[in-house]
Amino acid sequence: MPAKVTADGRQENRMENYTKFWQNDTSKEKEVDTSNRLDSYTEVVNGYYDAATLLYEYAWAGSFHFSRFYKGESFVASLARHEHYLAAQMSLRPGMRVLDVGCGVGGPAREIARFADVTIVGLNNNEYQITRADKHTKYAGLEDQVSFVKGDFMKLSEQFGENSFDAVYAIEATVHAPSWEGVYSEIKKVLKPGGIFGVYEWAMTDKWDPSIPAHKELAHQIEIGNGIPEMRPIGQALQALKNVGFEILHEEDLAERPDEVAWYYPLEGDVFKAQTLWDVFTCWRTSSSGKFVSHHGLRALEFLGIVPKGTWDVCETLKIAGDALVQTGQQKLFTPMYLVISKKPLEN
Repeated sequence: MPAKVTADGRQENRMENYTKFWQNDTSKEKEVDTSNRLDSYTEVVNGYYDAATLLYEYAWAGSFHFSRFYKGESFVASLARHEHYLAAQMSLRPGMRVLDVGCGVGGPAREIARFADVTIVGLNNNEYQITRADKHTKYAGLEDQVSFVKGDFMKLSEQFGENSFDAVYAIEATVHAPSWEGVYSEIKKVLKPGGIFGVYEWAMTDKWDPSIPAHKELAHQIEIGNGIPEMRPIGQALQALKNVGFEILHEEDLAERPDEVAWYYPLEGDVFKAQTLWDVFTCWRTSSSGKFVSHHGLRALEFLGIVPKGTWDVCETLKIAGDALVQTGQQKLFTPMYLVISKKPLEN
């Protein structure tokens, strides 16, 4: 039973209680109250990832993020290129000490460590993901270059002290914070003067209008399907960085590029869109038959006690999220790859 990593059952309880945080706000007729999610973001995120991690590794390997695709490019290659692009934009150099905020199971940390020859500390508040990250890193032989610690990204300066890192990056992680200003200010504190912060942020685009019920409902489906306290418009992310004192060096929404292959194609479940033979399986997993096998297989595994209770429920929310991400991607209402490179000003 690989997912049971806590003897006192905290993980299983968080998974079973995950949907309670949403206060039955799936109704389209009522105004959604996000206050309980913002106040309890740690439990919301942990409850989600306790169950979702194995499902993510099954569907998304070790890098839990989206990426752009070139025609004929494999799924795994596109993930690595997305990570390399971030490292290059940040001008990472050998010998730098880098913090990965919300590191997941460490896929990007291992890839960027190899690519840029930097030392990386991965931060995660989920014990199970840290266990998985340590295992994968040991297998890769990168224990001396990549390490992981449990912590809260809203309290970075307490854990690491100020001016501790040459660079910090976050890949689709800080959307889980109760406020962008809060997490960005903590990142700025732990950066050395002149240090670089690179982020791929999840955000609703300028085309998204919360006064339109259908738009608002799609954002809510992304929230409940991904353990996100609150989806916010793209302009707030840039303004939050400026508000806490970062200098903006570069910003762009990579989802706006006119790519022939859409970033969300692996979620569409169309095997004919697969770019390589192996990626046929990747696409099949989100097809109707793939979802049927995965979801009913999980129900059986949960019944047999092989996976913890609550795994199937979280898997159901992933299905909601997948559909919403495709729709918002097609309508250009959402981006998972708003890239901003910013700099902590040099001290006088």
